[in-house]
Amino acid sequence: MANTGTASLTINELREFASFTACEQRYIKRSLDVGLGRQDAFKLWARDAAESASIRSQYVAYQELKSLRGRTPTGSSFDSLEGYLGKLLRLAAFDLAQDRIESFSAFRFLYERLLGAAVRPFLPSAFCAAAALPQIRPERRKHLLQSLSEAAATAPGWSTREPSFYPEWVEKEAA
Repeated sequence: MANTGTASLTINELREFASFTACEQRYIKRSLDVGLGRQDAFKLWARDAAESASIRSQYVAYQELKSLRGRTPTGSSFDSLEGYLGKLLRLAAFDLAQDRIESFSAFRFLYERLLGAAVRPFLPSAFCAAAALPQIRPERRKHLLQSLSEAAATAPGWSTREPSFYPEWVEKEAA
């Protein structure tokens, strides 16, 4: 019975990933390679010099992930929020500024995998703050902020279940 529930949740994650644009899917997979150290992102993802530079910047920005993992603030205290949310906001702003994440859903999907289930309560605020920054073009800012549903913004609680589907590069078969 437990396996059926886990399989069902994994299928839901697969469906959610399939609902993202091709650009979002590519960026999520690349970001997971960079952030989780799974593959050499330059070899897999760099199609030109601009993309190589973007990946290099992402490796630098994602160094912050190390200081965020396992340090999610707990309880109702505000004491540890500044350091945690400041770093999370800087990462979120970096990713949104790449113009490849089009929605809160794709953002949440990526960050749940980069930082684990414990980050979920902080994602709406980090996303809103990053999307509202003046560094994000006004029309894009509007689109991003409208992608955050009221339900996601006002959720009374969040699942503690860790994600199970981590999309990866798939080599194309020669015909």
